[in-house]
Amino acid sequence: MRAQVIADVADAVRSLPEKRFQRVAVDGVDGAGKTYFADELADELRGRGTPVVRASVDGFHNPQRTRYRLGRRSPEGFYRDSYDYGRFMRLLLDPFGPEGSGAYVPEVYDVRREREVRRPPALAEPGSVLVVDGIFTHRDELVRFWDFSVWLDVPFEVSIPRGGQRGDMDPDPRAESNRRYVEGQRIYFAQCSPRTRASMVVDNSDLANPVITVRSGAGEADLRTE
Repeated sequence: MRAQVIADVADAVRSLPEKRFQRVAVDGVDGAGKTYFADELADELRGRGTPVVRASVDGFHNPQRTRYRLGRRSPEGFYRDSYDYGRFMRLLLDPFGPEGSGAYVPEVYDVRREREVRRPPALAEPGSVLVVDGIFTHRDELVRFWDFSVWLDVPFEVSIPRGGQRGDMDPDPRAESNRRYVEGQRIYFAQCSPRTRASMVVDNSDLANPVITVRSGAGEADLRTE
């Protein structure tokens, strides 16, 4: 089932109107499975002869002093201040646009080591698909960039224990340490309704058996996570 869903998403991407570059986003709450899904999609596209550039919004974190300017537990700070969207757009998304040169920078900050990353630009092959995973990628300032996007639909009762298993967070969705992330996502839901902005919605609650629930159109309100 999972392989078929990945293949269906790849079919949708490859059926987009022909352009010099395409930009694809994989969005969802923390623990939704964005990185693995985007990796699998990239591998599927490469297997069909499509050149792919993989990147993540996590390569564009703000420094700690900016991320926590409203406090380490602030949901508003999590939503507003986690990422440097100016550099994300200028260095990664714009180069893959209609007038873009294809010369891109995949990351500017290593959040685990809390330090800047300096890399010379890489040059994408014409016809490349940029596949980006990351939270908040259907924000108002980003949604216009995507030629195709996926929302991975996973309730907090599933996503947070997943994050706990990999050591990223307390596995209890009600833990005070998770309030920043849960409430920050709820701000995102309320202001941007990412599920309705996505080209495709995939229920990724069961990793072995994801299900496409919305194709190429607005979805209904997400009653499980919102």
